[in-house]
Amino acid sequence: MALCDALPTLLCKFPAIDDGTIRVVRKTIDESFKALVRSYANVIDVVVAPLQWFLNLLERSFTGAPWILVLAILLAFVFAASRSRRITLGAAVAMLAIGLLGLWNDTMITLAIVTVSTLLAVLIGIPIGIVMARSDRAQRIVNPVLDVMQTMPSFVYLIPVVMIFGIGKVPGLIAVVIYAVPPMIRLTNLGIRLVDKEVLEAADAFGSSPWQKLKNVQIPLALPTIMAGINQTIMMALAMVVVASMVGVGGLGRNVLQAINNQFFTIGFLNGFALVGIAIIFDRASQAYGRRLQKHSEVVHG
Repeated sequence: MALCDALPTLLCKFPAIDDGTIRVVRKTIDESFKALVRSYANVIDVVVAPLQWFLNLLERSFTGAPWILVLAILLAFVFAASRSRRITLGAAVAMLAIGLLGLWNDTMITLAIVTVSTLLAVLIGIPIGIVMARSDRAQRIVNPVLDVMQTMPSFVYLIPVVMIFGIGKVPGLIAVVIYAVPPMIRLTNLGIRLVDKEVLEAADAFGSSPWQKLKNVQIPLALPTIMAGINQTIMMALAMVVVASMVGVGGLGRNVLQAINNQFFTIGFLNGFALVGIAIIFDRASQAYGRRLQKHSEVVHG
C-alpha cells in the first residue's frame, strides 16, 4: 500500500493554482507584452538600425576583403597583444586550417558577430562596473541581477529577445551581448575595488579629483583584471553563437545547429573545431596581454 493512501490528499498532492487561472494569467501577460512591443515598434527599429548597419558593414569587410589581408591584420593584432611568436604562429596555423577546410567565410561571419558583441559588452559593462565600484548600494542592486543572468539557461535569453526584436542577426547579437556582459561588469568592479588603498590616499594627497583618480590611477591599475573580463566576455560570446543561430545568426553556429538537427557528425565536428580555434587564439592573445599589463603595473607601482 502506498504511503499517500493513508494520508490526506493535501499532504500528498502539492496545492497548486488552478490550471484555468494560470492560463488566464499567462494569456494576459503575453498579450500585454505583445501590445507593449507593438506600441514601441518604431522606437525598437530606430535602436536596432545602427547595430544592423554596423554588423553588416563588418561582415562585408571581413568576407569581402582578400583572405590574405584579413589574415595579416588578424596576426598583427595577435602579435601586438601577445608579443609572442609562438602564439602568432599558432594563430596562423589555426586560421590556415580553417580556410583549408572551407570554413573561411563562415568564420569571418562569426568573427564579425563576436567582435560587435564584445565591443557592446565592453561599452556596457565597464561603466556599470565603475558605478558598482564607486557605490556599495549600486553593487547590492546589480549583483542579484548578474546572478540571475549567469544562472539562467542560455536558451531562455532568446524568448524575450525574439518577442521584442523578432528573428534575425541583430536579435541574436543582442542575446549574445546579454549572455556575455556579466563577467565584464563583475571584473571591472573587482579590479577597481582591488586597487591599493595607499595608492588612492597618495592620489588624494596630491589633490586629484574623483575623475582624475579614476582615469589616472584606478583604471590603469585595474586593467589586468578588466582584460580578464574581456577575455571571459569573448569566450562566452563564442559559446552563445551556437545558441543564437536558432534565431537567425549565421556563421559557424548555424552550421553546428544544422549538423545537430541532421546528425552530421563531420560537419558538426569541423565547425566546432573552427570555434575552438578562434577561442584559443583570442584566449591566448588576451591572456598574454593581461600578463604584460600586470608586469608593467608591478614595475611602475611596485
